[in-house]
Amino acid sequence: MSFISNIKSLFSKNKNGDKQPISNTTLLLTITICTFVVMYLFAMIVWGGGFLNPQQFLDIFNNNSYLIVISVGLTIIMITGGIDISVGGTVALITMACVVFMEDHNGGIFSSILIALGIGLAMGIVQGYCVAYLKIQPFIVTLAGMFFTKGMTTIVSKVPRTATNEAFVKLKDFYLELPGIGHYAKNGTFIPAYIEVGVIIALVILVGLWAVLKWTRFGRNLYAVGGNSESALMLGINVRRTTFFAYVICGVLAGIGGFCYLLHTGAGNASNATGAEMQAIASSIIGGTLLSGGVGSVVGTLFGVMSLKTINNIVIASGLREPYWQSITTGLMLCFFILLQSVILSYRKKKLGTKAA
Repeated sequence: MSFISNIKSLFSKNKNGDKQPISNTTLLLTITICTFVVMYLFAMIVWGGGFLNPQQFLDIFNNNSYLIVISVGLTIIMITGGIDISVGGTVALITMACVVFMEDHNGGIFSSILIALGIGLAMGIVQGYCVAYLKIQPFIVTLAGMFFTKGMTTIVSKVPRTATNEAFVKLKDFYLELPGIGHYAKNGTFIPAYIEVGVIIALVILVGLWAVLKWTRFGRNLYAVGGNSESALMLGINVRRTTFFAYVICGVLAGIGGFCYLLHTGAGNASNATGAEMQAIASSIIGGTLLSGGVGSVVGTLFGVMSLKTINNIVIASGLREPYWQSITTGLMLCFFILLQSVILSYRKKKLGTKAA
C-alpha cells in the first residue's frame, strides 16, 4: 500500500458518511513512514553534509539489502505470532559455505545460489515442522537453530575466507547507475548515484511479498492465524500448514539474504551478520509489526530498516562514534515504538469499543 493511499484511508468514510476506521496495520505503517520522513528531514536540516548526498541515502539500501530481506522474512513469521532468531547464524553459514565452495571446489555462481537456497530451505523446513507440528516454542527451536548455524559456520572454515571467483567478483562489483541522480565532487565532476545488485533483489522480494500479503488467501491466513489461531481454525484455515510455510518462507529468505550479504562483502566469516536477527526483529517492530501477531506490513519493515540505520547515521554525525552509542539509541528507539504502539492501540481499542456500545 502506498503512502498516499495510507493517508487517504485515514479520512475514508462509509456509506453513511461516518469515518471508516482503518486497520491497525495501516495505522502503524503510516506512523512509521511519517516518523522516518520527519527524522531524515531533520537530519538534512541540522547536519546537512552527507544527508544531502543522494548516495548516502542509497547506501542505506546498499549496505543493508540482506537485512531488508531477512527482516521481511521475520515479518511474515511475526505476523503469525512466531519468532525466528536463527536468521543471523543462517546468513553467516551461507556466506562461509558459498565462499568455500567457490574457492576450494571451483564452484560457480548458480551452484552457490542453490547452496544458499538449500541451506535456508532446510532451516525453514526443520524449524517450521518443529514449531507447527511438534508444537515446540518458536524461541527454543530457533535458539537451537542459531547455535547450530554458528557452530556449523566454524566447522566449514575456522578462518575468514574471501571470494576470488572471477564471475562472482564481476557480479559483486556490478552496480546500476541512476541517471540524473548524484552529486558533484570538489573538482566539479558529476558522480552518479548507484545501487548494488542486492538492492534490486531485496526490492523485488519486498514487492512480491507485499502482493502476497495483500491479495492472496495465504496472506489473509497469516493475519488470521496471528490474530487468533483458534478463530482461524474455526474458519477452516489450516493453522499448522500456514505456520509451517511461514517458517519455510523465512528460511528461504534467509538464504537469499545470505547471498546478498556475500554480494556486498565478498567474504565468509564466522562473525558475519552478528546481531542481524535482533536488528531484523527491531526493524519489524519499528515498522509496525506486533510481537503478539496479526498486525504487520513488509513495507513498514522496509521503513523500519531505514529508520534504524538513519538514527545510527545521526548518532555518528553527532560525533558519538563509539558502537555502544548506536546500541543505546537503537534500544531507546525500539522502546519508544513499542510504547507508542501500545498506547495508540489501547486508545484505539477503547475508543472503538465505546462507539460500538
